[in-house]
Amino acid sequence: MGIVTMLVYLVIIMAIPLMAQAKVKKAFKKYSKISNSSGMTGAQVAQKILHENRIFDVGVEPVKGQLSDHYDPRKKMVRLSEDNYYGTSVAGQAVASHEVGHAIQDAQDYAFLRFRSTLAPAASTGSNMSFIFIIAGVLLSLSNLVLVGIVFMSAAVLFQLITLPVEFNASSRAMDQIVSTGIIRSNEEKETKKVLNAAALTYVAAALVAVMELVRFIAMYFFMDE
Repeated sequence: MGIVTMLVYLVIIMAIPLMAQAKVKKAFKKYSKISNSSGMTGAQVAQKILHENRIFDVGVEPVKGQLSDHYDPRKKMVRLSEDNYYGTSVAGQAVASHEVGHAIQDAQDYAFLRFRSTLAPAASTGSNMSFIFIIAGVLLSLSNLVLVGIVFMSAAVLFQLITLPVEFNASSRAMDQIVSTGIIRSNEEKETKKVLNAAALTYVAAALVAVMELVRFIAMYFFMDE
């Protein structure tokens, strides 16, 4: 790979996640300023959906930071950033319902969520160790070390790919829940979908970059063996 080609490639893999992050921040900023029609806070939205699904062992609590919302399956806790927890925005209700979507997946033993949880330790190790082996292999001209790095990286890439159906399914469940429970009382479905789609784009971008990097190192490995 020539220097110019390499520079173009690096610009592309840096630009993809940055563009995705910019899109989600733009959507969140816009719809966090628009109040939802129900007047419910993100915490109330989350609690209502949990109770409607007869899930009583999952709590909801605020967490510091922006866009720090997540579901912790080990602690059985939906954590919402303070703006979403206390606020009554369209963005907040979208994020809250999405995180509860993960709690519903957990309660229903959703296969992809279980697989992702099982894969998480290997993916974490693979992410941390892969570049060490690959860089060492390149510097020492040892293709076997590069191959070990590729194996480690494959676990991390698989984790990124498994994350996609988990996140898209959680968003689908979120939309179903806020409609069926009557949380959306006016024409908010379109706006809510925009927030959820923007958030999903960040996972697509991460998976795309991970696959591109894996393919690049596999190609490097085969060129080393020539």
